[in-house]
Amino acid sequence: MPWRGPSYAGEFPSLGWEVGAWIEENCVIPDGDHLGEPYKLTDEMWTFLVWHYRLKPGATAEDWAAAWTYRRSQLVRPQKWGKGPLSAAQVCAEAVGPVRFAGWDAAGEPVGQPWATPWIQITATSEDQTDNVYRALQPMIEEGPLADVIPDTGITRINVPGGGLIEPVTSSKNARLGQRITFSVQDETHCWLQANGGWSIAATQRRNLSGVGGRSVETTNAWDPSEQSVAQRTSESAAKDIYRDHRMAPPVPLTNRAERRRALRIAYGDSAKRPGGWVSIDRIDGELLEIAEKDEAQAERFYLNRIVAGTGSWLARDEWDLLAEPRVLGPKPRIVLGFDGSETDDWTGLRAETLDGYQFTPTYGPDARPCIWNAAEWGGRMPRLEVDAAMDHVMRHYDVVRAYCDVRYWETEIDTWAAKYGDQKVIRWFTHRDVPMHAAAERLVTDVKKADSNFRHDGCQVTGTHVANARKAARPGDRYVLRKASTAQKIDLAICSIIAHEAAGDAIAAGLAQPRKRGRIVVM
Repeated sequence: MPWRGPSYAGEFPSLGWEVGAWIEENCVIPDGDHLGEPYKLTDEMWTFLVWHYRLKPGATAEDWAAAWTYRRSQLVRPQKWGKGPLSAAQVCAEAVGPVRFAGWDAAGEPVGQPWATPWIQITATSEDQTDNVYRALQPMIEEGPLADVIPDTGITRINVPGGGLIEPVTSSKNARLGQRITFSVQDETHCWLQANGGWSIAATQRRNLSGVGGRSVETTNAWDPSEQSVAQRTSESAAKDIYRDHRMAPPVPLTNRAERRRALRIAYGDSAKRPGGWVSIDRIDGELLEIAEKDEAQAERFYLNRIVAGTGSWLARDEWDLLAEPRVLGPKPRIVLGFDGSETDDWTGLRAETLDGYQFTPTYGPDARPCIWNAAEWGGRMPRLEVDAAMDHVMRHYDVVRAYCDVRYWETEIDTWAAKYGDQKVIRWFTHRDVPMHAAAERLVTDVKKADSNFRHDGCQVTGTHVANARKAARPGDRYVLRKASTAQKIDLAICSIIAHEAAGDAIAAGLAQPRKRGRIVVM
C-alpha cells in the first residue's frame, strides 16, 4: 500500500525515523569518559537524518533507487560539533541497518532493509582526515552491540558479513571509476579543491554511487569562498535534489563578548546546550579569540560556521549581502552601465546602477535573460551577437546616461556602440590602469561599508560570488588592483559592479542625475 499521508501540516515520509532508532539501539559513544554508553542523537541530528532519508510519497519497493527525495546531503557545522561520530553512526547503519527502502507496511509506514552487499567509502583528501570518522567508527563497533554483528574490524578496512566492505579512501589513492559503492562519507569537503584532487574524487564517487542507487553525505566546516571547494560547489549548485543543512551564526563584531558568545550558541546548537551538550562555549570562545588575533576569517569559518573569505579579500561576502534589497523599478529609469568582457574561459557581464544608488543586473530578450554570459555555457567562446542584442535592449528600455566599458577583447563592439549610441554615452574605460582602478574599487568598498550608505543591490548570486572571489594585488603607492584567488575563481561581475558604480559617481558629478529639461515650442 502507499504512504498513509500526513497526520500534521508539513509531515513527509522518511526512513530517517527508523534509521535513527536503529542508531540509538546499536551504536555507542566511541571515546571519552562515556566510552561504550549508548550513542544518543540530538534534535539537530534527528532532523538531518529525517531529511536525508526523506522519501517520495509515491515511492515503490520495485523502484527503490528512485524513492529518495534527495540524491545526497550536505551537513555544515563548526569544529567539534560532532560531525565525525554522527558520520560513523551513519556508516554503521549503512553497513547493516535498515537504510534501503523496501516499501510500505500495512499501516502505510515506510519500511527499510539492509544492503545485501554494502560497499562504503570514508573519503577525505588525506589519511589523517579520514581518521576523523574512521577512528570513531572502530570503537563504535567494537565497544557495543555491533561487535557481534561486524566482528572483523581492522585499521585499514572493515569487512561486513556477506561480502560487504568499509574502507577509508583519499584523493591520493583515488577512487576508481566503476566501483559499485553504496554509500560514501565525504569528510571536510571545504578542503577538497581542484588542485588536490578533491573535485575529481567527488565526481568519481558520485558517478559510482549513481550506478547502484547509492547516496553520499558531505560533512564540512564553512569554506573560504575564494577557493571553490567541493563544499562551496555543492552549496551553490542549482540542483534541487541535494539536501543542505547549514546552521550559520549571524555576523557579529568579534570584539563584543556578549554578541560573540550568542553567535557561538547559535552555531553550536544542541552540542552546546546544558545539560547534555559536550561543547564548552567558554573553551570554544577562547580558541576563537586566539585564532582571530591573526586570522579573523578563519575564526569565523571554524567556530561561527560563516562563509568568510580569507586574508587579502577585497570585500567580505556578508558585507555585500547585507545590502541586498531587490526592488521593482519604474518605466525607463535613468541608469549607468558597467561592462566587462572576455573572450574564452571567463565571464562577460553588464551591471546597471540607478543614480540614487541601486545596482542590478539588467535582463534582455523575450525570456528576460540576465546580462551575464559564461563562455563555458556557449561552447567556450562568448556569444557576441547575444551581448550586442542585450546592449541594444538595455539602451532602448532604460535611460542610459553613461556606459563605462572595458575595452580589452571588445574594441570593435565598443566602437560600434559608441557610434550607435553616442561617444558621450559609451565611454572606453580601461580596467588595467592601476590608479583609476584602485580609486574605483575603493569608492565601492567605502559606499558598501559606511554606516549611512544608500547603496543597495539586487542580490545577484553570480555577482556576489565574484565579489567574494576578488583579492587585492598590491601596486606601488599603497594602491591595489583586483585579482582572482585562483584560476577557477571568476571576478568579472565584481569588475562590472565597480565600474558601474564609478560611472554613477561621475554621472552625478556631471549633473546627469537631474531630469532632462524639455524644450518648449513657442508659436509666433
